Amino acid sequence: MARPLASIRNPNLRESIKEAAWRQIGVSGASSLSLRSIARDLGISAPAIYNYFTDRDALVTALVLDAYLSFGDSQHAAKEKFTGEGDVAKRFMETGIAYREWAIANPHRYLLIFGTPVPGYVPPMEELQPAMMRSMGALAEVVAELHHRGMLNAGGIPLFDPEACFFPSGQCPTPDDLLIYSVSMLIWCRVHGLVSLEVTGKLPPFGPRGDALYRYELEAMLREFVIRD
Repeated sequence: MARPLASIRNPNLRESIKEAAWRQIGVSGASSLSLRSIARDLGISAPAIYNYFTDRDALVTALVLDAYLSFGDSQHAAKEKFTGEGDVAKRFMETGIAYREWAIANPHRYLLIFGTPVPGYVPPMEELQPAMMRSMGALAEVVAELHHRGMLNAGGIPLFDPEACFFPSGQCPTPDDLLIYSVSMLIWCRVHGLVSLEVTGKLPPFGPRGDALYRYELEAMLREFVIRD
C-alpha cells in the first residue's frame, strides 16, 4: 500500500500533529481543539490527520498519555536522586518539589490531565490507567518505604474502599496496600490543591520564588507523616 503523501513529506507527522495540538491548547484551551485547525497550521489536508488519529478524542488520548508519561518520568527521576538507605525523607521532599516544578514548566499538560475535562471527551481508562498509576507510583513507593521501615505515622487515617478503581481488577489489596495508597492520595490531594491554584493564577506568590508556601506544606507533611529519630 502506498504511503500517504503527507507522510512522505513529513515522516514525523504524528509528532507534528501533537505539537500543533499543544500549540492550539496553549492559545485557546483544550476545549477548542480542532483537527481542521491543526491541519491548516501544518499545511496539510484534514483527511491526512485521520491516518494517525481517527478523531479528536483519539488525539486527546494521545496527548493525555504523553502528559502522564512526562509527569511520571519527572516524578521517578526526582525520587531516584537520593538512593541511600537513610535518604527516604529527602526522597519524599524531592518528589514533592518535582511535582510543582513539572506543573509550572508544563501548565497545559498539567491542566489537561488534572484540570477541567475536555467537553464530550470520555477517557479510555483501560488505555490510560497504566500511565496514570505509574505517574503516582513514585510517591506511593516513597510512602511504602516509610511504612516498611517503621517510619510512617498514619494511625487513624481513613482508608480507601477496597473496591476502589485504583487497584487492578481481581487484585485483593492487603491492609498495607490500603494504608500506603490512602496516605499517598491524601498527600497528593494537598499538593495538588496548592499547585492547581498556582497554575491557574489563583494563588499569590509566597516568597521571592513563589514556592515558600508549597515548601512549608511539604515540610509540614514530613513532620506529620514521617517518624524521625
